[in-house]
Amino acid sequence: MSSMSTIMGIDPGTHTGIAIYRAGALADLQTIEPFQLVEVIETVFPTRVVYEDSRLQSHTWSRNLSAAAQLKVARDVGQIDAWCRLIVATCERLGIPAHSISPKAKGAKLDAGQFKALTGWSGRSNEHTRDAAALAWQFRRAHA
Repeated sequence: MSSMSTIMGIDPGTHTGIAIYRAGALADLQTIEPFQLVEVIETVFPTRVVYEDSRLQSHTWSRNLSAAAQLKVARDVGQIDAWCRLIVATCERLGIPAHSISPKAKGAKLDAGQFKALTGWSGRSNEHTRDAAALAWQFRRAHA
């Protein structure tokens, strides 16, 4: 008998999106601060974590940006890369399988209407929580 799966999707960023699927159904969406990542993973203790990983894409911004804008993007991407490393380290410590997905592989952003049509979720969402849910969508029925 397989135990009920809990799949956590994470869209790391300044406003980190969290989506939790239980037994294949979207059960919760949260927006957290990045420093809360370890606590949330430990508390939920999902059977699998799926996260967006900008490290999988070498080209992350337009070359037409000013030097100052390129530096800001580079700092932001560097922070997200560090949060990805934190997710991986936390999952390894807890023995939770973690899967990284590139921003491009995740697909197009969904608006609230498209998101509701896909997931059936009628509660509040934002682009960060919808991205987290989209990341974990293909794994939502995975078993422990």
